[in-house]
Amino acid sequence: MDAMTLLHERNSMGKLMGPAPSAEQLDAIYRAALRAPDHKELTPWRFIEFSGEGLERLGELFAEAEYREDPQTEDKKLNAARKKPLRAPMVIAVIAKVTPELPKVPKLEQVLSAGCAAHAMLMAAQAQGLGAMWRTGHFAFDATVRKGLGLGEHDEIVAFLYLGQPGGRNKPLPERDPADFVERWN
Repeated sequence: MDAMTLLHERNSMGKLMGPAPSAEQLDAIYRAALRAPDHKELTPWRFIEFSGEGLERLGELFAEAEYREDPQTEDKKLNAARKKPLRAPMVIAVIAKVTPELPKVPKLEQVLSAGCAAHAMLMAAQAQGLGAMWRTGHFAFDATVRKGLGLGEHDEIVAFLYLGQPGGRNKPLPERDPADFVERWN
């Protein structure tokens, strides 16, 4: 797939199945992430990879977060939280590892850099024929999840990237005209 086709046709794949990406595919995915824009070469990224029992551990962390938010939460809701990571054979948490109080590289820029790393990972996955979905949801902002993943005080969960083999059809891409989004000052 050439680069422009990839950029113009990138699509989220909500239905994913096994097997998980191979070691070679993951290497390419991580190498793409490490090329994200990185002012002052801070490398403000950290990746946590979940597969196998790791997906179940992440699900338990999600359920714990639900319970801590509301100890009266019904079992049905707790079980739904446990199952969320099981929607794919692999999940990668993309963490913005923020160095606070850098006047030339503010927190926002570091978080955006981690977001660019996540986007590069999606592109690398699709370029290799894999399916991928960027998810966040309230668990990305939950104190229990943050603590369970070992985040520092200033760190941010940028994405939970769900990866696997495409298990469904590509959804139709909306037609968008660049002119609707561009303002020109000539």
